Amino acid sequence: MPLMNEKPKKTQKLKARLPRGFADRSAADIRAVDEMIAKIQEVYERYGFDPVETPLFEYTDALGKFLPDSDRPNEGVFSLTDDDDQWMSLRYDLTAPLARHVAENFNEIQLPYRTYRAGYVFRNEKPGPGRFRQFMQFDADTVGAAGVQADAEMCMMMADTMEALGIARRDYVIRVNNRKVLDGALQAIGLGGADQADTRLTVLRAIDKLDKFGPEGVRLLLGEGRKDESGDFTKGAGLNDTQIRKILFFIGITDYAKSAAELADLVAGTTRGVEGVEELNTIRSLVLSAGYEADRIKIDPSVVRGLEYYTGPVFEAELQFAVTNEKGEKVVFGSVGGGGRYDGLVSRFMGQPVPATGFSIGVSRLMTALKNLGKLGTKEVIAPVVVCVMDRDIESMGRYQRFVQQLRHAGIRAEMYQGNKKHFGDQLKYADRRGSPIAIIQGGDERASGVVQIKDLIEGKRLSGEIQDNVAWREARVAQVSVPESELVEKVRGILAEQAEDRKRAG
Repeated sequence: MPLMNEKPKKTQKLKARLPRGFADRSAADIRAVDEMIAKIQEVYERYGFDPVETPLFEYTDALGKFLPDSDRPNEGVFSLTDDDDQWMSLRYDLTAPLARHVAENFNEIQLPYRTYRAGYVFRNEKPGPGRFRQFMQFDADTVGAAGVQADAEMCMMMADTMEALGIARRDYVIRVNNRKVLDGALQAIGLGGADQADTRLTVLRAIDKLDKFGPEGVRLLLGEGRKDESGDFTKGAGLNDTQIRKILFFIGITDYAKSAAELADLVAGTTRGVEGVEELNTIRSLVLSAGYEADRIKIDPSVVRGLEYYTGPVFEAELQFAVTNEKGEKVVFGSVGGGGRYDGLVSRFMGQPVPATGFSIGVSRLMTALKNLGKLGTKEVIAPVVVCVMDRDIESMGRYQRFVQQLRHAGIRAEMYQGNKKHFGDQLKYADRRGSPIAIIQGGDERASGVVQIKDLIEGKRLSGEIQDNVAWREARVAQVSVPESELVEKVRGILAEQAEDRKRAG
């Protein structure tokens, strides 16, 4: 029992805080993403792909060998144990879960299996500016098609997607390479075999930095190493001058038609390298036949792609227009998606070869690019019409609710004021803060006459700021009118149309 002079302890308030690396989404962002996804989905559907959905969690061993090895598989992924002591992880991407889905339902699905899906993926990595632990991807995949015509189709579909989103030609390019060509080039300079695996990985990471550091920076990373502006040193791959020269030639190819023969010579004698060059030539021939020139789909040996499960063609969608970064510098926007062939991923579950290829779009990054171009978020969203609550008896409330439903059924956004404020002025302030175009008012006198007052809030705001004398006021469009209840919807629709015409003229 507390002593008489003891004060009761205050309850500690819980602090509201957003977890690091995660973000709340505004209504504008949600609508922009929905608009973008609808356009992407329309292209995928046109190509004959069907939707599928997999859960956010998978058993950790199903997510693939590309995840870090650890006693607790918690590096790179968010993991927990189930009640049967099995590790489960939030999905790292959308491809590994699809491979599990295909393997588990292999006897029921129709091959080739052509599917798409959008959803959140999770990375247990250190967050930073523009680097989140949860983000959305939108994937399309073809499982069960061994020929590179499926890879060529992926590239064409991505080019069509960019244009469906309003990105002009020459503002984007789909860049294509082949992991087999990379493997052949590395083998040709003496980096084949299991004992060279670490060096090969260092070389691939160096090549992947070409856009960031340029040829000179890559040359340093292929050799002894590179010191950055802060003085930090990154150890290089330790290649000799001849090896470095051949790699720089390989990744420096800008005109594939002119350099294809030299590339073939570089990988001659390596089985995978020769296969890879043949596949690149086939993809190039197919896309050209379909009307996709090199300004849209380009063979580019500098494309690496990070995940280890790629086994053949790899591709990247890159935006080529300049944006201003956080330092105020003009930089090319860069990659917004990529993918490739992953013939081994489904096979892990099956014990038999199952070819597959796919493409993944980074939704948040692409949304940022489209906003920079003014191609997204321009769709007009009109705030709801507000029906004011003048009287709070049951009969009056029923009438107000009826007005709201009539407007909604006519396709007009509307809400009945649900706040506690009874003062009419406070309700109009609420409507103003909402950006509402119109307020509906019916007090006792209007109810007795069977009419409603319709207040044009946009016009009223304009009149209060612009009109100085009575003559101008009489000549202006009336900001508030009284109409019979039966004409409510028709009059509201007319005012909204006038407001839309004003916005169109102003714009």
